[in-house]
Amino acid sequence: MSILSKRSRFAKNVISEESKLAAELARKGKIIIRLNTGDPAKYFRTPKYIIDAYVSALRRNMTGYSKGEGTLELERAVAKRYKRMYGVDVDNKSVIITSGVSEAIYYLNSEIINRGDRAVIFKPYYPQYSAYLMMHGGKAIFGRYNKKNDCEFDIDDLNRKLKRLSKKRLPKYILVTTPNNPTGGVLGRNALKEVVDTANEYGSVLISDEIYDEILLNKTKFVSIGEVAEGVPHIILNGASKNFDATGFRVGFAIIPEQDKLSMEIKDRLYDYVLTRLSVNTPAQHAITEALNNVSQHKKELSIMLREIEKRVELSFSILSENRYIDVVKPKAAFYLFPKLHINELKFRNDTEFMEELLKKESIWIREGCGFGIKNYFRVVSLADKDILNDALNRINTFCKKNAKRGS
Repeated sequence: MSILSKRSRFAKNVISEESKLAAELARKGKIIIRLNTGDPAKYFRTPKYIIDAYVSALRRNMTGYSKGEGTLELERAVAKRYKRMYGVDVDNKSVIITSGVSEAIYYLNSEIINRGDRAVIFKPYYPQYSAYLMMHGGKAIFGRYNKKNDCEFDIDDLNRKLKRLSKKRLPKYILVTTPNNPTGGVLGRNALKEVVDTANEYGSVLISDEIYDEILLNKTKFVSIGEVAEGVPHIILNGASKNFDATGFRVGFAIIPEQDKLSMEIKDRLYDYVLTRLSVNTPAQHAITEALNNVSQHKKELSIMLREIEKRVELSFSILSENRYIDVVKPKAAFYLFPKLHINELKFRNDTEFMEELLKKESIWIREGCGFGIKNYFRVVSLADKDILNDALNRINTFCKKNAKRGS
């Protein structure tokens, strides 16, 4: 009899998991080209004014515990940002600081989900959404995007699924992510209104992960769920990792704007959860407060990073578009591409085998689509230097040609 719990088997992250194969190749002296992890801080230095604020906090001996729910200054800065950018009226009591968005999602599942409860997740999805749900005994009802548009839900398909369920099996929450990881799609106002109406109809809490809301490409506009969900219980998740190029700081925000009984119950219990881990990194909170409040400096630093990201995404899209063995859509945000493999024209059984062979033969590490809930896709992170991207992606194209079935 194993000492391990049944839920522990769901404790994995296909994105950040170190591949045994990659580690073995590295030991043999292979230089691995990593297009597998979306960590901008590895490619763009965290802005100096944020680093200076962190160092200043250390020098002022701000190294003890903060309030469990976060420093008052950071709570206020988050509330001001959402008011300034999206017109969402929240006070600091509606903001809870978490150790990244991942911790917020984990705690929300822990407080909402009992064994056998359902929740809606749209494919493709960030892998931790399903992992945390299953760790808490929950079951996913998978929604999908429209086949020709990853910026719209197939809301009719979702409603058909929900109408077949008994009242006890209706989803506790509906989780959306915009901009999307792994596709880079951005949901429009009409799509968000549709999902808000669905959540309202079935009594589900709406959770929106908006962590990439400023990593917008080619003048794409972003709409926060807070702009369209007034009067409906909803939770907004965001953080410093992507927009402020500070992934290792592990500072996230959970915003619960509504004052209805259900929202207040979730908010109060989330406070209880964050108190169990004492506090988020205190000097990091002071640094991110400066990052949020120094709007002019942030815009300057962000624009520099965005220009580079746009160039790299454009280059990646241009190269992969030449590959007749994949279909690729230009992303509207973030720094990912999520091509679909014409798997029947290639000598691979599936996307996992494609990923492994590419790693073994070309030392290029991507992520297989099945980890995001969809088979026979793969995700490319377009953050590496342009010369590295140019070489790696052209080699992917050549690799596909070499491994095409005869007659394809």
